[in-house]
Amino acid sequence: MAVYKGKYVLRGLKEISPEMESDLDLAYRICMSYIDEFPCEMCGRCCRQPNIVVLPEEVDRIAGAAGIPLYDFVAKYLTRTSDGRLLFRKTDPCAFLGGDNRCGIWKDRPEICRDFPYAVSMFMSRVYIALTDEKTDILELIRYMDDSWPCTKAIRSTITEKIREARSSKNDQI
Repeated sequence: MAVYKGKYVLRGLKEISPEMESDLDLAYRICMSYIDEFPCEMCGRCCRQPNIVVLPEEVDRIAGAAGIPLYDFVAKYLTRTSDGRLLFRKTDPCAFLGGDNRCGIWKDRPEICRDFPYAVSMFMSRVYIALTDEKTDILELIRYMDDSWPCTKAIRSTITEKIREARSSKNDQI
C-alpha cells in the first residue's frame, strides 16, 4: 500500500511513480491553496462528519487542550477502528463544538479538522483525476459536495480555473 505525504493511503498501489508523485503534488497544492484563500467560516458543518480521525501523535495535545486527563480522554472520546485508526466517538456534532459553532480545541484540533474539506483524500483524489485526465470535468467529480456549505461554494467557483492553470503549467514543463 502506497502512502502519499504520510497520510493519504493509495489503496491498491505498492509505490508511487515519480510522474504520479508530481501530479499528486500539483493536486495537493491546489487543495491546500483553499485553506488560505477561503478560511473557515465557522458554519460547524464539518464538525458533524463521521470518522473524525485523531492521529496517535495528536492524542496528548488534544487531551491537554480539552483539559481532560489522558486516560479519561482516550476512554471517553476515542474509539479504535478495525484497521487501527483512532476516531472521535461523538461526531454529530463533535463533542468539542460549542453552541456558537466554535471549536473548543481550535488551536489544537486534529489535522483532519485543519484540512477539511480542502485537503482530504476524497477531494484531493478527484482533483488528481481531473489533472491527469483532460476529458474529466472536475465539477462532475465533486457533485458529492453539499452545495449549502460555504466552502463548497468557494471550491465550485474556482476549481475549474485552478485545474486548467495546473494542466497548462504541467504541459509547459513537458
